[in-house]
Amino acid sequence: MHFVRLHFCDIVSIALNTLYFNIYINGVTAYKDVDLSVLALHRLASPYYIDFIVKNVKGSGVVRVSVGPSDLSATLRKNAILNGVEIMRMVNFVASPRRSKKKSLWILVGSVIGGIFVLAFTFIAILAILKCRKRKPKQKTRRAESAGWTSLRVYGGSSQATASEGTALASPGPYGYFGLKIPFADIQLATNNFDKSLLIGSGGFGMVYKGVLGDNIKVAVKRGMPGSRQGLPEFHTEITVLSKIRHRHLVSLVGYCEEQSEMILVYEYMEKGPLRHHLYGTDLPPLSWKQRLEICIGAARGLHYLHTGSAQGIIHRDIKSTNILLDENYVAKVADFGLSKSGPCLNETHVSTGVKGSFGYLDPEYFRRQQLTDKSDVYSFGVVLFEVLCARPAVDPLLTRDQVNLAEWAMEWQKKGMIEQIVDPHLKDQIKPSSLKIFGETAEKCLAEYGVDRPTMGDVLWNLEYVYQLQTNGRKREDHRPTDVTSDDPRTPMVVPSGRAGVEGNCDDGTSDISTSGVFSQLITNEGR
Repeated sequence: MHFVRLHFCDIVSIALNTLYFNIYINGVTAYKDVDLSVLALHRLASPYYIDFIVKNVKGSGVVRVSVGPSDLSATLRKNAILNGVEIMRMVNFVASPRRSKKKSLWILVGSVIGGIFVLAFTFIAILAILKCRKRKPKQKTRRAESAGWTSLRVYGGSSQATASEGTALASPGPYGYFGLKIPFADIQLATNNFDKSLLIGSGGFGMVYKGVLGDNIKVAVKRGMPGSRQGLPEFHTEITVLSKIRHRHLVSLVGYCEEQSEMILVYEYMEKGPLRHHLYGTDLPPLSWKQRLEICIGAARGLHYLHTGSAQGIIHRDIKSTNILLDENYVAKVADFGLSKSGPCLNETHVSTGVKGSFGYLDPEYFRRQQLTDKSDVYSFGVVLFEVLCARPAVDPLLTRDQVNLAEWAMEWQKKGMIEQIVDPHLKDQIKPSSLKIFGETAEKCLAEYGVDRPTMGDVLWNLEYVYQLQTNGRKREDHRPTDVTSDDPRTPMVVPSGRAGVEGNCDDGTSDISTSGVFSQLITNEGR
């Protein structure tokens, strides 16, 4: 089974209601008479996307997607557009065939001695009929989901997803969030019943195990304390966020389990583990300066997508070196979205909320005022930048008083113009002075006392790419963007998203912020998701 997302943006039409076309998936009409001007609320050149679930074609792993003119366009200009396609394989968990064998055996036995137990079978049949009538709505849902393809309107275009009163967490349907439920038995099998030898980490939520699902898919299994409901809001928040957003630099959610009082999250397996383990505290070989820059740029891209990939944006709230994971190729991915929160509504400047985060990385302005903005993530990322440069913890109580807090200590050396004095000794003679200068200035701006003085993640990403360019070829970039240009500035190549995505909090306009996520946020990079 595959998840297919089709992206559209009509930049050709000069008037509304002039372009009609059909969408075909595997030779079947998946969506007929598409009129983007209607779907995008009567606006041209507005990004829009539609999601589908596609069943695998027997004997083939190919998903064929095409578009063609609609019959409605017979008297108009015949045309069709498709700007982008995303295809993600979904893990299917098929029930064990043993059940069907057992069922066949019981049918055989029952047919032999059926005459003796005819009254009992009649009674059971009556009960089964009554039960089926009660479950009729669920069966309709299942039949719809088992079709060749299903349009997921909850996550596409400008539709709204419902939420319970007082919270914006999307309520799971009969198949859970986005069909990501994994049976507990499959997780036990994948982790060898949570074998201690497969334990690869632990945190506030619980233990993390390495596992292997069907088709030899390596996964990381994060298991909360069995029977404990502590951390339940964070559990649902993480599922809500990761079931709707995907990016090359965000850790992907494979599935989850909530059976038998369990809270289990299953992620893609990140071979190299947390960034922190490659900086200090382990025997792993030190990273080169070039590797560290690539990791910082990757994490910045992931954060930038979180902040700008939707109209409202998502604030991570717990950026730190242990929540930046590395795959087998040292590609950085931001992880752990349990504390994530929706950004402020369009007519607001911040989100008022209780303070959560990690000591040493916490934005002091957020701590004082309890007013959360995306600039709080920028501050935390600034601490990570100095952590990468100096290879020491954000807080180290074993050091002298003036060195305990990395942010304060590094800022003192940066303001003195002597940042080279605190660089990780393993990087000696590796960093070009011009590269180090811009890197230090970028980290310093991230740690500004007030959020309004800090750059956006778009500007941080821009500057880090400039640092990388200076390090690799030594040439200065002629089109260096001024630091006052933000990601939502008209000069920035960013398309306004058509929907909104969120995880917590309600806006004053009465709409749930768990509506649609933004699209086309990746057009500013050359990489696919």
